[in-house]
Amino acid sequence: MTTWTVVYERTSTGWSAFVPALPGVGVAGSTHEEAESLIREAITMHIDGLVEDGLPIPEPDSVDVGNVELSRPA
Repeated sequence: MTTWTVVYERTSTGWSAFVPALPGVGVAGSTHEEAESLIREAITMHIDGLVEDGLPIPEPDSVDVGNVELSRPA
């Protein structure tokens, strides 16, 4: 089992999710739960495709998520 970093964003119509370590892997759903289910499927499909094509699978922890403080309000 591997753990992938997934970024979830609230949108005007629901939620989107993407995987920074897997460029191009992103989904949109009407709920957070739907987006989570869809991103699981998308990750699996993407990795299966990489394996099928004989391409390397990126490291799931090749991304670091953090915060940046700014001196002015957002």
